[in-house]
Amino acid sequence: MASGKGSRMDSRKSSSSYCSTVTLVVFVALCLVGVWMMTSSSVVPVDISSHDTQSDAQDQVSQTGKQFEESPGDISEQSVTEEKTEQDDTSFTDTNGEKEQGDPAKITEENPDATENTEQDQSDNESKSEKVGGENDETQVEKIEEEKETDDKEKTQTTVEVFPDGAQSELLKETNTQEGAWSTQAAESTKEKETQKSSSKDQFIGYDWRLCNASSGPDYIPCLDNLKALKKLRSNKHYEHRERHCPEEGPSCLVPLPDGYRQPIKWPQSRDKIWYFNVPHTKLAVVKGHQNWVKVTGNISRFRVVGLNSSMTLPDIAWAKKTRVILDVGCGVASFGGFLFDKDVLAMSFAPKDEHEAQVQFALERGIPAISAVMGTKRLPFPSNVFDVVHCARCRVPWHIEGGTLLLELNRLLRPGGYFVWSATPVYQKLPEDVEVWEATTKLTKAMCWEMVAISRDAVNSVGVAIFRKPTSNDCYDRRTENDPPLCQESDQPNAAWNVPLQACMHRVPADPVLRGSRWPQQWPKRLTAVPYWLNSSQIGHWKNVVDKSYLNGMGIDWSSVRNVMDMRSVYGGLAAALRDLKVWVMNVVSINGADTLPVIYERGLFGIYHDWCESFSSYPRTYDLLHADHLFSKLKKRCKLVPVIAEVDRLLRPDGKLIVRDNVETIGEVESLAKSLHWEVRMTYTKQNEGILCLQKTIWRPLEVESVRR
Repeated sequence: MASGKGSRMDSRKSSSSYCSTVTLVVFVALCLVGVWMMTSSSVVPVDISSHDTQSDAQDQVSQTGKQFEESPGDISEQSVTEEKTEQDDTSFTDTNGEKEQGDPAKITEENPDATENTEQDQSDNESKSEKVGGENDETQVEKIEEEKETDDKEKTQTTVEVFPDGAQSELLKETNTQEGAWSTQAAESTKEKETQKSSSKDQFIGYDWRLCNASSGPDYIPCLDNLKALKKLRSNKHYEHRERHCPEEGPSCLVPLPDGYRQPIKWPQSRDKIWYFNVPHTKLAVVKGHQNWVKVTGNISRFRVVGLNSSMTLPDIAWAKKTRVILDVGCGVASFGGFLFDKDVLAMSFAPKDEHEAQVQFALERGIPAISAVMGTKRLPFPSNVFDVVHCARCRVPWHIEGGTLLLELNRLLRPGGYFVWSATPVYQKLPEDVEVWEATTKLTKAMCWEMVAISRDAVNSVGVAIFRKPTSNDCYDRRTENDPPLCQESDQPNAAWNVPLQACMHRVPADPVLRGSRWPQQWPKRLTAVPYWLNSSQIGHWKNVVDKSYLNGMGIDWSSVRNVMDMRSVYGGLAAALRDLKVWVMNVVSINGADTLPVIYERGLFGIYHDWCESFSSYPRTYDLLHADHLFSKLKKRCKLVPVIAEVDRLLRPDGKLIVRDNVETIGEVESLAKSLHWEVRMTYTKQNEGILCLQKTIWRPLEVESVRR
């Protein structure tokens, strides 16, 4: 019995040993075959120059159609090149960093020096699209915890990375096939990078914020209150002291609150009254008391309601149909722009800082869009041929002097066939000075081929209005006997508007039917969703989905308290279009280092401005209820420090204002850390893979220590 049992056991051992040997031999053979296949399947050249790589990338991009991407460079070289092309239809989507396409021959930034950076940004954005495309993270706010658990599981899996040379490729293949206790260089490096990323955001925790000790106190605007630069000016003849003069590095201090500040009155009541202590200025009430601009009663500042002059009801203007976006020059407290909201018309209002003590600040506190700007020595920060109407009431701009330079700037901005509405004393008063100005100005408008279509005096207030129309063709220019004012050189880019000196010349009207400006946009509101005729196709709807599914319902924002909104990195104005049904207005900001898509925004019946976020914005503190930054901060970190940018965000936001950030995980972490150091509330944070969204709310907290502003 025992002997038989032992025999059976020996037989089993022999069989097991034989199977193990066969298995081992097969495994070794498979390994050898695998090694042979890996080493012979492809030959990857190690010595690949960066120039060749970039050239290949450029060729690939040119074949598939360029995307709108950010590329650093001088805005003076930005333009919308509107030429007829034979390329396939391309599309644009209302999202930043995700499929922002257009006709590359029609909307480009002509800056060859920035090609390398552009290609890099394109590569970065394509990577982001692969990571987040099709997942609609914004619709999953209510499932945050479930998604995070899924993400944690996904992070444990090995991800396939593409290395630039053959040696690293071989290392990757070994890493993918090995399983066991051995760690790999790729895994260790990835872990170290994640550790460094997590520690990089920790550097902002507990940041030592201080109050700005500026002469303008709670009204501090860094680029307009730079006393050091203002003292160096040789002349103020052309309002140079009201133009932008930014410090070399943006301030990292916080602007104090005025004593007695309280939450603004909600729209539409704010159009007629605001809290006095939010904008505690009385000089305007004294200087403009005879015009009833503003009256102070107790702790309330009240504003008069204005309307359209009878002559402004000219049928051809067609408010809110043909005319949707206007420019209000020397707007005062922007009562005209406030009135136009009832007409479904947007007014971009501007006036110099402190010309009548914080008039633009009054406008913004009332919930009316406005910026601090002046017609001085530089072009206004808008593209050409975008405003349907330019309005100037009671403004004292000397249009006729120095070759008509200032009126020629309006000609650049005014859409062909658009109207200039001028209501000033030279129109209706007969004093010698007024008569002289009127004769000189009308002579200039005639030389500019502007047609006077109406002139009248209002029956109620006896104020006169003259309306001129810009030509829609070049016929009149060609028939002029004198080239005065002269036509601009063909090399001059009419859309270049960032720090570009004014010139006393006129640009020709776009004649080719496929060029922007050759035709009037569709009537409002069709133009909001219609594809501009000078683009090929459109895919609109992304931001509408984001707003409906996430912003309106997923962040706990009381939209009844939101009036002034800014999209800090807008592309096509998709966020503004999605918010159209709310009682808000959106300032679309297009980066000077990004694709020049601002003309598209205006074509849709929206408005916006060029800006460089490494500098302060031309607005007073505490003027916006909500700021939206879509992949802005990660791009800015390549050019300037993040702390001054966040300090600028704090300056623009009102207490209890919201900041919504969409960016990569590293940047989200840094912004969140800075926000916590500012004692802001984190309303919502969510990340998936390498993308995240963050909603913050500013509080009324201010530091106690003071820091002198570096000038």
